[in-house]
Amino acid sequence: MKIFFKTFFASLLALFIFSVLGFLIILGIAGSFSKEEQKTIDPNSVLVLDVSENFLEQTKSDPLSEIINKKKGKVPSLSELIGLIKNAKKDSTIKGIYIKCEQNPNGYASTEEIRKALVDFRTSNKFIIAYGETITQKGYWIGNVADQIYTHPQGGLEFNGFSYETMFLKGLLDKLEIKPEVFYAGKFKSATEPFRYAQMSDANKLQTGIWLNALYNSFLEGTADKRKIEVATLKSIANEGKIQNANDALTYNLVDGLMYDDQVKKLIAKKLHVQKDQNISFVNMTDYAASVAIRGSGAGKIAVVYADGDIEMGRDQKNAIASDDYRALLQKLRNDATISAVVLRVNSPGGSSLASDIIWREIDLLKKEKPVIVSMGNYAASGGYYISCGADVIYADANTITGSIGVFSVIPNVELFMKNKLGITFDRVKTAQYADMPSATRTLNATEQRFMQANVDSVYNAFKSRVAIGRKKSVTYIDSIAQGRVWIGADAVTVGLVDKIGSLNDAIAAASSMAHLKGFSIKSFPESKSFIEEFINGYENTIKVKAIQEEIGVTQWQTLQQVKSIQQMMGQPQARMPIFVVNHP
Repeated sequence: MKIFFKTFFASLLALFIFSVLGFLIILGIAGSFSKEEQKTIDPNSVLVLDVSENFLEQTKSDPLSEIINKKKGKVPSLSELIGLIKNAKKDSTIKGIYIKCEQNPNGYASTEEIRKALVDFRTSNKFIIAYGETITQKGYWIGNVADQIYTHPQGGLEFNGFSYETMFLKGLLDKLEIKPEVFYAGKFKSATEPFRYAQMSDANKLQTGIWLNALYNSFLEGTADKRKIEVATLKSIANEGKIQNANDALTYNLVDGLMYDDQVKKLIAKKLHVQKDQNISFVNMTDYAASVAIRGSGAGKIAVVYADGDIEMGRDQKNAIASDDYRALLQKLRNDATISAVVLRVNSPGGSSLASDIIWREIDLLKKEKPVIVSMGNYAASGGYYISCGADVIYADANTITGSIGVFSVIPNVELFMKNKLGITFDRVKTAQYADMPSATRTLNATEQRFMQANVDSVYNAFKSRVAIGRKKSVTYIDSIAQGRVWIGADAVTVGLVDKIGSLNDAIAAASSMAHLKGFSIKSFPESKSFIEEFINGYENTIKVKAIQEEIGVTQWQTLQQVKSIQQMMGQPQARMPIFVVNHP
C-alpha cells in the first residue's frame, strides 16, 4: 500500500508540475504575441497586395496557426486593407504597389472595394504593377487596374465570362424515397428548389440571369476603362473563346507583356532606380499594418458592429451571428453614452427568421437613441436584409447581393427511406392530436400542412411589414419587389431597398455627419478575445473535433455536421438565400 501511495502522489506531483509549466509556456507564447513587433519600412519600398488572401470583414485570430507559422501573422481585415492602401498613397516610403493577381477568393463587393482603393492610389502618380502566372477573371478584376499587368509566357489569363451552377437533389431523394415537405413564401425563393425540382424554375433563371449579368457587366466595364477596349469587343472576345493561352491575352491587349517572375522584378527595380532586384524592399500587408497606426481621433466614438455569417439562435456560435450575443451587444451600445453612432456592417446570407427578428428589434430600439447606418458587404440577403431594413440609412456596394425577402421551412420525411432501405419503422403514443408535429418520420396530414404554410406566411408578412416601415414604403409595394427575389446592389437602390452606393468608410462618414461629430475614433465589435482565450477555446474545439473524428471517421463527421445543419433548419422558418457558385470567377 505504501508503494501505491508513493507512486500515486509522485504521479500527482508530476502532473501538477507539468500543468503549471504548460500554463506558463502558454502565457509566454501569449505574451510574445501580445507584443506586436513594430516594423520599420525602408524609404524605397514596394507594397505587396496578394489578392489570393481572403480579406475578412473582421480580423479573426487563429492562435494555433500563428504559433505554427508566426512569421505570416494576421491577414488584415477588408477595412484595414482599404485603410492601408489609402495610407500608402501619401506615405513617402512607399513608391508603388505590386499586385499578385492569380486567384481571388474575395467576394464581388469586396473585390470592387479593393479595386476602388487602388484606382484612388493611382492618383498619387505612384506605380502599380500586376503579375500572375495564371490569372483568373476575379484576379484580373483587381489586377487590370495596374499601370501594367503581365502574365507568364506559358501561363495565361482566364477570360470566358461568368456562369452559375447549382446542384439539385430531387432525383437522389426520389431514389432514396426521402420526401421533403417544403413550405415557402415568395415565387423567387429558390433556396428550396434543389429539393423540389430537377432544374431551375423559370422565375429563378430570370432573377439569376439579371444579377449574374450585372456582375459580369461591372467586370467588363472596369476592364474596358483600364484597357481602353470597348465593352462590346470584350464580350466578343469571351463569346468566341479567343483567349486560350498567354499569347492570346497579349494579342488582344488584355495584358501588357509576357514575363517571368524575375523579369517583372527587374522592371520594378528599374522603376525604383536600384541595380538588383534582390535589393527591392517588398513589404507585405501584414508587416505594413504593423508599421502604421490608422486610427481616428476626436471626442466622438463610432461603433462598427460586424454581423458576418449565418444568423442563428443562441449564443457563442462560431463564425455566426448568434441572436443572444448580438441582442446583448446592441443593448450595451444603446446604453453606452460614449457611443455617438453605430455602423452595422452586414455580410450575411441570412438564416433563422426568429433570430433575425430578435436582432431587428434591437436595431429598432437602438436607432431611437443614436444614428444607425448599415453598410452591406458581399451579401446582405434574406435574414441579412431583415436585420438591415430598419436602419436610418443603408449603404451597399454596386455588386452586393441583397433582397431575397422571403421565407421557407423544410421537413425531411424519411419514413419510407428508413422502412424500405434500412428496415427501420416508427410508432408513437401521444397525448394530443399534434403533439409530434412536425415529424421527420411520418407524412404531415392536410391540416398540419396548412398549419406549417400559415406559419411561413405569417413570418413572411411580418418580414414585409418590417421592410415597409423601415423603407417608408407600402406593404403592397414591398411585396412587389420581395417574393424572395435577389437584387444586385445597384438595382436595389433603384427599387428602394438601399439608399446609396458606398463603402464602409462612406457609411462611417455618414454616421459622423448624422451624429454631428467634428472628430471621432472607431471601436469595432464584437470585441476580440484575448490570445489566451482564443488559444484555449481553439485548443478545446480542435481536441473535441479530433476525438469525434477518430471515433466515427472523417466522412461520418462531415455527414454529422450536415445532419446538424438540417436539424437546426427543420420545421423552423428560414429567411435564407440559396447557396450559389459562380464558375470561372
